[in-house]
Amino acid sequence: MKVYDATSIRNVALVGHGGCGKTQLVSALLFAAGAVNRLGKVDDGSTTTDFDDEAITRKHTLAASLAHAEWRSTKINIIDTPGFANFLTDARSALRVVEGALVTVDAVAGVEVQTEKLWEEAAGVNLPRIIAVNRLERERASLDRTLEALRSHLAREIVPIQLPLGEERGFTGVVDLVAMKAISFPADGSGKPTEGEIPAELADRATQAREQLIEMVAEVDETLMEAFFAEGTLTQEQLVAGLRSATTAGRLFPLVCTSGLHVIGIQPLLDSIVNYVPSPAERDFPAVSRDGAETTVKASDSGPYSAFVWKTIADPFAGRITMLRVVSGTLKSDSTVHNLQRNTAERLGHLLALQGKSQTHVADLKAGDLGAVAKLKDTHTNDVLADKATAVRFTDIKFPEPVIAYAIEPKTRGDEEKISTAMQRLREEDPTIGYSRDPQTHELLLSGQGQIHIEVTVAKLKRRFGVEVLLKPPRIPYRETIMAATEAHGRHKKQTGGHGQFGDCKIRVEPLPRGSDFQFEDDIFGGSIPRQFVPAVEKGIQEARMRGFLAGFPMVDFKATVFDGSYHQVDSNELSFKMAGSLAFKDAMSRARPTILEPIMKVEVYAPSDFAGDLMGDLNGRRGRIAGMDTRGPMTVIRAQVPMSEMLSYEQHLTSATGGRGTYHMEYSHYEEVPQHQQTRIIAAARAERGHEVAEEA
Repeated sequence: MKVYDATSIRNVALVGHGGCGKTQLVSALLFAAGAVNRLGKVDDGSTTTDFDDEAITRKHTLAASLAHAEWRSTKINIIDTPGFANFLTDARSALRVVEGALVTVDAVAGVEVQTEKLWEEAAGVNLPRIIAVNRLERERASLDRTLEALRSHLAREIVPIQLPLGEERGFTGVVDLVAMKAISFPADGSGKPTEGEIPAELADRATQAREQLIEMVAEVDETLMEAFFAEGTLTQEQLVAGLRSATTAGRLFPLVCTSGLHVIGIQPLLDSIVNYVPSPAERDFPAVSRDGAETTVKASDSGPYSAFVWKTIADPFAGRITMLRVVSGTLKSDSTVHNLQRNTAERLGHLLALQGKSQTHVADLKAGDLGAVAKLKDTHTNDVLADKATAVRFTDIKFPEPVIAYAIEPKTRGDEEKISTAMQRLREEDPTIGYSRDPQTHELLLSGQGQIHIEVTVAKLKRRFGVEVLLKPPRIPYRETIMAATEAHGRHKKQTGGHGQFGDCKIRVEPLPRGSDFQFEDDIFGGSIPRQFVPAVEKGIQEARMRGFLAGFPMVDFKATVFDGSYHQVDSNELSFKMAGSLAFKDAMSRARPTILEPIMKVEVYAPSDFAGDLMGDLNGRRGRIAGMDTRGPMTVIRAQVPMSEMLSYEQHLTSATGGRGTYHMEYSHYEEVPQHQQTRIIAAARAERGHEVAEEA
């Protein structure tokens, strides 16, 4: 395959709300450019970039995928990204390694919530953006309505460089406002364009739209503004150069009209990518120097090599596939490179150009290019491959913490080890997955960004690794504690043939501050209990407290002091004093006013300000305490402390209440006493569960 230098490369990520037609648009781009010989379709599962079984089944992109095409002697690297909230991390990762975003918007639905979020992400790094108003062939599709929403919700500087020829089912092509010509496409889906004159009925509208385009280009450049005032317009050369400069600088955002399904407007879109997205040679890659200062790295083929790993794919057959962006220098197949993070050498086998799941070997990957390499041993997402002497680092992609967890158990006994191995592979691919064992309940916990995220992960476990698991809500890790100090007595006496058993101890228990767990003190004087038996008393109390008293949850935040007792010269032993310690604990709990504690979570909710009142009311209804509220533009951040038990179903509620516009994050804060009426319910449920478990064992 041909090797391209930085000036002949364009890297773009297609981003937008789920269901706006990004994957179909990628298929049309590849087909129109001749990179594939047939048009893949989402509905029949034949698209290039949605090749995972789960994505094909759900008909939605679930992970970023890389493809490429050549157009006008330029290599266009295209990253197709997910548009659902649970999987947006891949879209954010893709925006880190491209020079332009192709923001795709459904011509019927208009601006949707994930489009807004991803626009903000791109704006945060001043990434050049082109807007593709897609699916204009659909009933009720409207460029005018969509443009109004785009300017209202995203940016006033969005400017059409095309108008549609026809509406809805009559959409047959575009009017190019820069070249002032009409480009029509056949109804057979072949995508072959025909250039011609602008239809008479569109001439006035096209002239007016071109004048608006010229005015907006002139507005963002003082030199062009002077020329505009002097001549009343701009020359064709000034318009083309000014539009490219303004787009590259992120000051204007060209809008194009497309139908990915019918391959309409695709060649003009390819032209726009080549014309208006900067090459890697024109946009330096952000980096951090050794002293922490922000800097950039130029895409120079002749400099020392450096590459940033932005995604990893866990393929059960091909092994680990590492997707990388060559930032500087040249990577060569069959060479050895250095991993800066892990200070290890890595042997590169064949470098790969990816076309979805298809792989083509390439001899070199030059600065600015996107590619992949298979079967690296120690390299993971966010790692940097570079010369040891390299003075810069690249900022890590930040992955959000999991927000929801489910307990999982294997359908087949003995599969726990297989689950662990498979989850390790999947976490390499998706760092937003969490996998752990709860130390109290001993449940295996699978956590992620939402219910769909968890379900997709479980499906991957089955499809890729042959491991089937059952999902169930996690148990809440309640605790028990005491509210009063008391003294107690425990005596274990058992007489059998031969030696008997005798242990006798007196203890004092008292509450400790939250978070103190458990303390034990030996306050024996005068040898009432021999020293060698005191640890047995502690062990008995320890085992009893872990079984709890009220509902079977561990007893915490108290101190036990053994201060007296008695023993028998012949019948006393460690087991007897362990039993005595356990009996003394139970005696103490009957008078120490035991109570149940629950975990309290620190919650941050991020949602449009219009929903703030309702969301705060809902959190209050979940026994939450509002800790504060901040306004960030049109969005509000609500901070609260809410019991974990009340947050298990929060994701579904938030999605429903805000139309998918709200997100949240939570983390453990502390334990607090459960209200009395709630304790009664928890105790009853715990006893019922224990009865069920006993019945099963029997």
